[in-house]
Amino acid sequence: MDFKQIIAHCKEYGFIFPSSEIYDGLSATYDYGPNGVELKNNIKSYWWKSMVQMHQHIVGLDAAILMHPKTWKASGHVDAFNDPLVDNKDSKKRYRADVLIEDYMAKIEGKINKDVEKARKKFDDFDEAMFRSTNGRIVERQAKMDAIAKRLADAMRNGDMADLKQQIEDYEIACPVSGSKEWTEVRQFNLMFSTQLGNVAGEEGKLYLRPETAQGIFVNFLNVQKSTRQKLPFGIAQVGKAFRNEIVARQFIFRMREFEQMEMQFFVKPGTEMEWYKYWKETRLNWHKAIGSPESKLRFHDHDNLAHYANAAVDIEFEFPFGFKELEGIHSRTDFDLKAHQDLSGKKMQYFDPEVNENYVPYVVETSIGCDRMFLSQISNALQEETVPDADGKESTRVVMKLHPAIAPVKCAILPLLKNKEELTKTAKEVYDKLKYSFNCQYDEKDAIGRRYRRQDAIGTPYCITIDFDTVENQTVTIRDRDTLQQERVHIDELKSKVFAKTDMSTLF
Repeated sequence: MDFKQIIAHCKEYGFIFPSSEIYDGLSATYDYGPNGVELKNNIKSYWWKSMVQMHQHIVGLDAAILMHPKTWKASGHVDAFNDPLVDNKDSKKRYRADVLIEDYMAKIEGKINKDVEKARKKFDDFDEAMFRSTNGRIVERQAKMDAIAKRLADAMRNGDMADLKQQIEDYEIACPVSGSKEWTEVRQFNLMFSTQLGNVAGEEGKLYLRPETAQGIFVNFLNVQKSTRQKLPFGIAQVGKAFRNEIVARQFIFRMREFEQMEMQFFVKPGTEMEWYKYWKETRLNWHKAIGSPESKLRFHDHDNLAHYANAAVDIEFEFPFGFKELEGIHSRTDFDLKAHQDLSGKKMQYFDPEVNENYVPYVVETSIGCDRMFLSQISNALQEETVPDADGKESTRVVMKLHPAIAPVKCAILPLLKNKEELTKTAKEVYDKLKYSFNCQYDEKDAIGRRYRRQDAIGTPYCITIDFDTVENQTVTIRDRDTLQQERVHIDELKSKVFAKTDMSTLF
């Protein structure tokens, strides 16, 4: 399905609504509806269980959103948390200069992929790697992309706003809205939202809404280590809101000003960080595959421009409807954060290692994933339109969301065959009451049974349980599988184990 269809489906079926919609909305903010909040909570639960429950040496934390302002001075956010801003003089639209250049590169990549797909259809024994390395047009375009990527990385690393402007001019990049190539100078824009403490105005009372959750972990490093008696290596995990005053928030929930992060900081002995960096790269990629993300839609992308705190960084990119984009980051952050907080606070942020009998500041390997982006990846991958046989043998089209059953918002729907037959509705409600303690269920008696099936398909419900007249006689029900459409008769007492076998989150580990 295309992106507009996905967005429309999310609203129609209660996954995501525009925030404050009755007041015409607020740009780049969204509310999670009844089905959306269930899916989002299931994604967070999958991450938390796999990260904390399944690892003996990783513990959890829930740090406050508001922190002492010196936190953000030490972390570098006050001085260096900027994006390059540029305005188009004719459309008056505002853009990130680096994103304009990245979109220009994406167009070149699109042309390359188009040539590859043409060749794939033309040759039976097609060798893509060979074609990419020998086709003159592709080699030329790839070399152009590589040169642009290097120049962009150099400019971003050096904070060279003048060269970013020059690149926009050299590549003849036009405003997507007006088509105009008249641009302002590129300047730095700090992304942090600020507020104030109580009624104290001015710099002394200035606070920030946290732009990331990681710093709450770093400032609590010693508290957590001492209270849990953890030995290196160990990790601290956290799920929480973060806020960034994005220049251009776009692409639905992919880039928002208020979003949720799932982060884990893994503290290690200096010198061992690269082996753990490799471990977490592989572990996190497997986590995505386990939930049903196709390998073809996942890829690693090494950072061309390392952050000031990192000695290695890679993104796990997912192929969204608008192309491959960052889904999760794995970073080797060295000892930058703990040392910075140690220097500014005057408090030692060191670990005593009994094996070598000395104190040192640990290194950190970070995994950081956007919960909202993970949500979007699952929705866009799962939502499908397919042709299936009807009860009368004819074919029809259905919209189905093939989410992994473990994260589906509703695990089973209880459907009396007819709503005006008390013996059916009474039994159906008894089945619902029996299962609701174990699963998130829905009871639905409105409309014909076929329409109710389609409604449950559209929200990703793995099982539909139909209560008919045979149920009243022998306590058996029809259970319908979302993906195979197969139906079978099972006893009411078997339902819990049947649904549990497919929807239990332990099947993912």
